[in-house]
Amino acid sequence: MTNYFIVPGLGNSGPEHWQSYFEKSGGNFQRILQSDWESPACTDWIETIDKATSMVDLSTVVLIGHSLGCLAIVHWANRYGKKIKGALLVAPSDPEASHYTFPATGFAPVPNEKINFKTIVVASTNDVWVSIERATYFARSWNSEFINLGEASHINVSSGYGDWKEGLEILKRID
Repeated sequence: MTNYFIVPGLGNSGPEHWQSYFEKSGGNFQRILQSDWESPACTDWIETIDKATSMVDLSTVVLIGHSLGCLAIVHWANRYGKKIKGALLVAPSDPEASHYTFPATGFAPVPNEKINFKTIVVASTNDVWVSIERATYFARSWNSEFINLGEASHINVSSGYGDWKEGLEILKRID
C-alpha cells in the first residue's frame, strides 16, 4: 500500500485546495503539519518531512508538494538522500526570483541536483511564483517528468484547482 504524504506550501492548503481534495479522496493520504506556515525555515520543514516519513517503509512513500512544499521536498531529498517511491511536485515556487519576498528562509538556492527517486513536476505558463522556464529548468535538473498545464496560474483554488481529478490521475504515474 502506498503512503501518500501531502506537503503544502506557505499558509497550508485550505479546505477547498486540491491537496485537501486528495486527502478526502478515500486514499491513504496524510498531511504533514509544519510548526510555522507563515515564515518557515527550510531546515524545520525538511526535518518534519523526515520524521513523518520515518514511521513507514520508505519504498511505499509518495510525497505530494505544492509551491514552497515542493522545494521542501527537493531540499529533503538533497539533504537526506533517502530513496522513496516518488514525489508529485505541483507549481514549485522560485524563491530566487526578485519578486519572491515571502519570509521563508533557507529555501534558496534551489537545489539543482538529480533526485534519486521518480518525480513529476506540474507547472503552468502563467504562474506568478515560477516562470515556465524556471519550472522546466527545475524538472530537467531534478530528472523529473514534466507536465505543462498551460494557463493554470498557481494551480490552486483561486485558479480553479479544487477537486482536481486530473491531479489524482497524474499521481497514478508514480505507482
